[in-house]
Amino acid sequence: MSAQSARADAEEDLLALYDVALPQVYGYLLRRCGTRAVAEDLTAETFLAAVDATRRPDPPAIDVAWLIGTARHKLVDHWRRLAREERNLRAVEAPAEAEDPWDATLDALTAQAALERLGPHHRVALTLRYLDDLTVPQVAAALGRTRHATEALIVRARAAFRSAYDETAVEENTTGKEVDRG
Repeated sequence: MSAQSARADAEEDLLALYDVALPQVYGYLLRRCGTRAVAEDLTAETFLAAVDATRRPDPPAIDVAWLIGTARHKLVDHWRRLAREERNLRAVEAPAEAEDPWDATLDALTAQAALERLGPHHRVALTLRYLDDLTVPQVAAALGRTRHATEALIVRARAAFRSAYDETAVEENTTGKEVDRG
């Protein structure tokens, strides 16, 4: 089989996979970034990367797992861009450690709102570690950081999340929204 024929087959396979994989890739991204516009943009970037991959001389086997992995990388890249932009606009202050004991049961909507309040560097660390269930060394590799620097980042991110979660819960209580803690 010629290289051109292999590319054509890979492109046809991608078209067949698109209808099945689109909701999964979009859902994966939407749950992690929280905004439809960003999820749509990153989904498009993911499928564009798949199209580029099919045009290589030796295209990889593209399946849902390959697309989700690519989507994860696109999300990490997005959060890195946001972090760079924020660093250029203002100096980032280290969040203070929370002193109160942390309640283990979180309201999903309040948690999502709290996660959206965090800086991109904290969001990506917490998302990769707890939502994607990556180990600290895997998170470090994904972020291009050392293991110890990543551990410190995750500790700071958790403290910032606790603070943002408490602030979000207080705001929801003062605006009359119910906060379901159980």
